Amino acid sequence: MPAIGGVIVGFMAKYGSPKIKGHGIPEAMEAVLINRSRIQPRVAILKPISAAIAIGTGGPFGAEGPIIQTGGALGSLIGQLLHTTASERKVLLACGAAAGMAATFSAPIAAVILAIELLLFEFKSRSFIPLVIASTLATTVHLWLMGTGPMFTFTVADFGIPNALPYYILLGLLCGSVAVGFSNLLYWVEDLFELLPFDSLWHPAIGGLALGVIGYFFPRVIGVGYETISDILNARLALNVLLSIMIFKSLALILSLGSGTSGGLLAPLFMIGAALGGAFALIINQIFPSANLSPAACALVGMAAVFGSASRATFTLIIFAFEMTRDYNAILPLMLVCVIADGVSILLMRNSIMTEKLARRGLRIHLDYEPDILQQVRVSEVMDAGPTSLPATMTVKEIANYVTGGDPDYIRHQAFPIVKGNQLAGIITWGDIVEALAEDANTEKTVLEAGNDEPVVTYPDELLYDAVGKMLRNDVGRLPVVDRHSPYKLVGYLGRSAVMEARLGRLQEEHVRETGWLRRDILTKPVNILKRKPARLKKKKHALKKDEAS
Repeated sequence: MPAIGGVIVGFMAKYGSPKIKGHGIPEAMEAVLINRSRIQPRVAILKPISAAIAIGTGGPFGAEGPIIQTGGALGSLIGQLLHTTASERKVLLACGAAAGMAATFSAPIAAVILAIELLLFEFKSRSFIPLVIASTLATTVHLWLMGTGPMFTFTVADFGIPNALPYYILLGLLCGSVAVGFSNLLYWVEDLFELLPFDSLWHPAIGGLALGVIGYFFPRVIGVGYETISDILNARLALNVLLSIMIFKSLALILSLGSGTSGGLLAPLFMIGAALGGAFALIINQIFPSANLSPAACALVGMAAVFGSASRATFTLIIFAFEMTRDYNAILPLMLVCVIADGVSILLMRNSIMTEKLARRGLRIHLDYEPDILQQVRVSEVMDAGPTSLPATMTVKEIANYVTGGDPDYIRHQAFPIVKGNQLAGIITWGDIVEALAEDANTEKTVLEAGNDEPVVTYPDELLYDAVGKMLRNDVGRLPVVDRHSPYKLVGYLGRSAVMEARLGRLQEEHVRETGWLRRDILTKPVNILKRKPARLKKKKHALKKDEAS
């Protein structure tokens, strides 16, 4: 049966859309990053159908990834139907994806965070508010149609805080290692399938056949397995069963999903992580009876840690597991195990299980969130407060003589403000000077006649982000700075180098160590990269290395 399902999915992928392959979330991320959040209508139709076929014929997948992709596709289609910007369409896509996850698991908070961590790549009010509304409404529909009970039943467990904390640290290391190993094996199997000497149309059928063989001897690997997850979370399974689930479910998932069929990773990785945590508790209790670890508690944190570290959506999974249990005692072990597993994953794996596929296509995903330095610095902090300005009566020929003569006051900028008294009258660039001289080498044009008498300006209290926006919108590389209360009074000059100086300030904060209070006598004075001239960088390369080492 899984092989038959694989044949059907293979035909759908080849003649319908190749976007239905895989677990769905990377394809949604790709649409956001390179396709301006546009998803084809056929994906919204074929993805849920292909996932239903794959799971219905025995695939060891979850429906969550396909539902997230399908919800995102519906949101994208609405954004394409209406008149929206690309950013608004991205928010609609994320709202559809979050609604799909919220409606599946009745976990609205985790759905919002998942959309922020894996799809939006931003945290702004314009996206947060609609995300919350979409997740709330979707969860309400779930409660109306499916009832108020949780997806997984979970009995009250003793999390053993604080005595069990050392064991949770060990479990975090183990979960991170399993996540890294699983991700590497999955993409290794994908590479092996690509080497097969026949059409990729038949790859899902081969993966389905392998799944059928495994499922014949160990039927628990067949299907989504929500019942098995509930059994693990309630400590109903013996150690040998947990180890078998962990091994055979992983093998079945890697072979079938690596073949290019359609299905989600969330539920199967939940099962694998829960089995790992439950088996860990039972083994530790046999070795150290005084540990008295709860298999149910370890299963819960293992379930969250494996998927969280594999996908780099750790915060989402901490909240998700808490929403499932609604037990505040689970927070501390969840946080500890998940972040340790995430640290192992970051250390050993360059890309997550979600972004590895995109990285192989040449896309690099930056998953760290930090404020834009341009939105924190004002123009007055980086502008040249004493710019070289030109009187409106100066001729082009005169300024050309100053520039070609190498006068340092005239060669440090690419443009010069033009003033009448202390009032801004215009701006002239080197390009304007060259153009005027090309027309007539002995021109008597004034700089005001040759330049621009309606320059775009910025203000000292304006954010650098807004000033750079003016540069980009007007296709200019520098702006005169004028007093906001006296609009024609020149107070400074903002060029590209000033923008770079703000970036260098952040670089200095990240990499230059400052002398601390302890052992001042052996610490080297920190390097100030903002004041260093470019020509001196090579000469002091050795000194820079010493400073970094200190």
